[in-house]
Amino acid sequence: MNSGDPKRVPIGVFDSGLGGLHILSALRDLLPEADLIYFGDSARSPYGPRPAGEVREFSVAIARYLIRKWGIAMLVVGCNTASAAALDTLKAEFDIPVIGVIEAGSRAARAASPSGRVGVIGTVGTIAAGAYQRLLEDLELVCQACPGVVEFVERGETNSEQLEILLERLLEPVRIEAPDVLLLGCTHYPYVAKAISRAVGESVVLISSAEETAFEVRGYELANRSCGGETIFLCTGDPESFVRVGARLYGSELKSVQVVDLAELEGE
Repeated sequence: MNSGDPKRVPIGVFDSGLGGLHILSALRDLLPEADLIYFGDSARSPYGPRPAGEVREFSVAIARYLIRKWGIAMLVVGCNTASAAALDTLKAEFDIPVIGVIEAGSRAARAASPSGRVGVIGTVGTIAAGAYQRLLEDLELVCQACPGVVEFVERGETNSEQLEILLERLLEPVRIEAPDVLLLGCTHYPYVAKAISRAVGESVVLISSAEETAFEVRGYELANRSCGGETIFLCTGDPESFVRVGARLYGSELKSVQVVDLAELEGE
């Protein structure tokens, strides 16, 4: 992808690791001609337990890198923790459209809940930030942090007995409150949706932000230009693990990844 070509307007998507591939997949389905660049900060995943200021610092450096190196024309923050910690800062600092997943997810959950009883699960950082609570404050909410789940997905362990046991324990408060809709407030969680459904009860409708986020991106004129339909994958961690697990989650299109040295990001 030639970032110097004015006809090519790549859209950047970043996540703490592999979870944002769920967003990328929705974007690819809706915008087949778009050039997409996916950045997984797998060397520093997960973001959830990190202080908000640190996540904000990582997010700004990644955005600067994607703009400078790849000439992205739009940035999708495909990570709930980063959206909660850094979205306002990114919008203020960079002169390109910046889209997060929290508002999109909130819209989808609100539209799907007939009773206004909504559950929200996410990382410790996302739940502690209170972004979903503020956007859905008029609804009857039950919010639950789910530490440890992201790590299972990053290892590709999406069907393990240990994961089932962890989710049953973490989601017991949600099951008791019995919301009619459960918002998956972490882009890793759709990959373990079946286990989540078993833990909270199969009558609870699970909602992710992927499709709503993709529709928001499509609303921008620049996202609808015919480019090459190319997808480039970048990561900061082990490339073999990224490809092995990522291909299982995303599909066979993920065959290779370029490694970005953390020193290059720290210099941004």
